[in-house]
Amino acid sequence: MPAPSAVRHLHHDASERPFIVIWEVTRACQLACTHCRAEAIRSRNPLELSTAEGKRLLDELASFGTPRPLVVLTGGDPFERPDLPELVAHGTELGLSMALSPSVTDRLTRPVLVELHAAGAKAVSLSLDGASAQTHDSFRGVDGVFDATLEAARMVRDVGFRLQINTTVTSGNVHELPEVLKTVIDLGASLWSVFFLIPTGRGKALEPLTAADEEEVLHWLHDASSFIAIKTTEAPHYRRLAIQRSGVDNLDEAFPVGPLRDALRRDTARLLAGQEPQRRRPRPPIDVNSGRGFAFIDHVGTVYPSGFLPAPAGSVHGTPFPEIYRSSPLLQSLRDPDGFGGRCGRCEFRTVCGGSRSHAFAVTGDPLAEDPSCRYEPAAATLG
Repeated sequence: MPAPSAVRHLHHDASERPFIVIWEVTRACQLACTHCRAEAIRSRNPLELSTAEGKRLLDELASFGTPRPLVVLTGGDPFERPDLPELVAHGTELGLSMALSPSVTDRLTRPVLVELHAAGAKAVSLSLDGASAQTHDSFRGVDGVFDATLEAARMVRDVGFRLQINTTVTSGNVHELPEVLKTVIDLGASLWSVFFLIPTGRGKALEPLTAADEEEVLHWLHDASSFIAIKTTEAPHYRRLAIQRSGVDNLDEAFPVGPLRDALRRDTARLLAGQEPQRRRPRPPIDVNSGRGFAFIDHVGTVYPSGFLPAPAGSVHGTPFPEIYRSSPLLQSLRDPDGFGGRCGRCEFRTVCGGSRSHAFAVTGDPLAEDPSCRYEPAAATLG
């Protein structure tokens, strides 16, 4: 049996309470990112949850009791909301761990960060989708954002926040990952969150990795996790891979290295030569998936299994969030991997992985379908 430390498991029942909730407080944003799942707009929607409604939502999240879910305020750009410090302070007073995921615009200033830190926010995540201004700024749709992001990252840490860097991987920027890794390390980030492109929203115009290349990147990321804590988004098979690799002495023999992983390795060795950071014990991925420990609430109060899975589970306007989370037929179905289709439904890792439900939905329209972004073939013994 694999070492139990290969994957972290929740200490509570994920069907009863979420581990993390993402709240899209607004869809307004001054950027025009090519991969935006939200297709953000310039102005705030008058139907957004109001301050009072937002506070009531935070009350409902706190009502789960200990351990309370982690809460990330995202957008659009959450800094477009003038009541953001008030919302952060309210959540903090309730005992919620509050984090922010802003866009890098003129609204992200030191005084605003200082105010939000004083209100109780603990962490800030910023996006860095390439190793150069040419790549990142083309993603963001605005010139100068790359340099501004590096400056903002240093400012975030200087104010006292934990810094998380988010990177969306596509076939167009995958070879820049070693350079992005070095930048993330140099910035002193606590966590590098690597997003695997889901063809939804504006992201339909970009090209995701093939399943074979995604597997290669996941192996490289597991190696790189000895330098910095890494999490993957919409690649739950990273957990399957972590279990498979656990206790294996000769990884290259067990998992032959393809051209992409070889290139990523060579570039990583070159970039970190002579200044290689102190190695750390790899951070095991946590067993959370869309609707199972994770939920997303959009700017008008609709609840989804994930921001990348646009199938509604209910609305907080008519039903308290805890009731939606526990009782939604959609969310309940996502917690039953035996009901998944194709390889996912018969995979021996289905209870700890479950596949990207968002990718399955984007490609087939069925959130319970086989995940086409995973190349793994289930063991013959599980077939039938």
